[in-house]
Amino acid sequence: MGFWHLTAVEWEALKLSLWVSAWAVAVSLPVGVLTAWVLARARFAGKHFLDGLVHLPLVLPPVVIGYLLLVLMGRNGIIGALLYKYLGVVVAFNWKGAALAAAVMAFPLMVRAVRLSLESVDQGLEAAARTLGAGPWRVFFTITLPLIVPGIITGAILAFARSLGEFGATITFVSNIAGQTQTLPLALYTLTQVPDGEAAALRLCVLSVLIAMAALIFSEQVSRRFTLRLRGGR
Repeated sequence: MGFWHLTAVEWEALKLSLWVSAWAVAVSLPVGVLTAWVLARARFAGKHFLDGLVHLPLVLPPVVIGYLLLVLMGRNGIIGALLYKYLGVVVAFNWKGAALAAAVMAFPLMVRAVRLSLESVDQGLEAAARTLGAGPWRVFFTITLPLIVPGIITGAILAFARSLGEFGATITFVSNIAGQTQTLPLALYTLTQVPDGEAAALRLCVLSVLIAMAALIFSEQVSRRFTLRLRGGR
């Protein structure tokens, strides 16, 4: 009982992690579906470059991604300065920046899951709908989108789980501010740096593993259920 008694700081880190991860998925999902469609169906000269750019966060050190975000989206950054000047929006060193960093790091997983789902769709069904007079948007929303729902769900939940575990890009871009940007991984890191913080660090470690496992199991179950429904199974 005592082991699972979270302190106020730990509760704050947990709630902030869930909030940041939810926003990371919500903001990046439409872009992820569009990007996956472009990579799966479009033919253009820069496709390989776009594919590499999308997957870059998988191979670059997270601290590099965080630094690039700081250069681009910081208050004095290339894009961040414009956002602050014209919209009064500051992204760095607050939860919005943490959500952005998590979204960028999780984006490749989301795109890959949706892209694999798109590539498994029988394009003959889409062609048949077009011959019956359906336009591109109607084909997408009535044929393609329902068929790729399992991939979208899988991609969203994988991105959510990845966002919960994001550390390097987050601490570089938005620092480690309690109540502002201190998510579960950052709180765990902080506890490893203070005396007698081992028990609390272990508690957050176990909590992180349980949440991540629950998300992965939920993703598998929901994806399987939608797939069976699409195939007419029970």
